[in-house]
Amino acid sequence: MPARDIYHDTVKNALIKDGWTITHDPLHLRWGNDSLYVDLGAQRLLIAKKEDQKIAVEIKSFASTSNMADLENALGQYILYQNIIEELEPDRTLYLAVHEEIFSTIFEESLGQMLIRKNHIKLLVFNRTEEVIVKWNT
Repeated sequence: MPARDIYHDTVKNALIKDGWTITHDPLHLRWGNDSLYVDLGAQRLLIAKKEDQKIAVEIKSFASTSNMADLENALGQYILYQNIIEELEPDRTLYLAVHEEIFSTIFEESLGQMLIRKNHIKLLVFNRTEEVIVKWNT
């Protein structure tokens, strides 16, 4: 199992504050002989619809010296996990969790916007100090 991201507990706490129940920590995906681990699986009951909403959350800190290298890694993982989740759990939605500064410096810029659009990336943006979700970019 891979090491946890430095913001793992921050995002987990933010999800709980937002009314989510953590169901998997991590969410284990198996494809053939391969095992992969998405950082978190969560669900919450939508009272108005009387149904469960399930998500998977891959957390990325962008902590290396190169945001572009971190972006390449995050995008590759997101696409890989998204394809497997669509096959194994089509009722679960994958989100890429990034903190506010990364959202504003990468994903609000033209390259980030193009990647979001072309790869249908769903983002969960969190405040790392207050441990709250500030934006769902769906």
